[in-house]
Amino acid sequence: MINIKTTQIKLIVGLANPGIKYSQTRHNVGAWFLQRLADQYHISLQKEHKFHGYTARMNLANCEIRLLIPTTFMNLSGKAVAAMANFYSITPEEILVAHDELDFLPGIARFKFGGSNIRHNGLKDIQSKLTSNIADFYRLRIGIGHPGDRNKVLRFVLEKPLINEKERINKVISVAIYCIKLYFEENINRAIQCLHSFKVNE
Repeated sequence: MINIKTTQIKLIVGLANPGIKYSQTRHNVGAWFLQRLADQYHISLQKEHKFHGYTARMNLANCEIRLLIPTTFMNLSGKAVAAMANFYSITPEEILVAHDELDFLPGIARFKFGGSNIRHNGLKDIQSKLTSNIADFYRLRIGIGHPGDRNKVLRFVLEKPLINEKERINKVISVAIYCIKLYFEENINRAIQCLHSFKVNE
């Protein structure tokens, strides 16, 4: 059973580590998604020091949405998210965070609401910096695969994906962007149905 609420999303965040060194690494797929979402709608992200990130505003189906790529390091993502959420009076339930997911292979992405953040320092910090330690928000989990050994995870997420992995990730990001459109123009159930039924070609 998928745990999903029906609250209107007002802020979409793409998690990343800052700088060219990390820009193409697996840990930054959330930012890849957000940048491509902005590009799709011809929106330019601008650096905003008070929000500790690159931000923009977009309108989809008559809904105003804030976009954010934090310029903090991953384990301090909550500083940026909380700054923007507090400024615009956005509740945790109105936030969607796109991030890398070790439990899914490249080419798989899923929506989720709430749940454990124990293995992702970015999500953990966001939850701790929002209104309470039980603050729940939407997630867009973008699969990057797993190295097969938990001791290799840190190095794995900070490496570039293989060419065929990158192709699969790019394909599912394209579908996820379309599903965001479905979310705002129709409803969350249509978005989930579309994204969760997608299978990347071998």
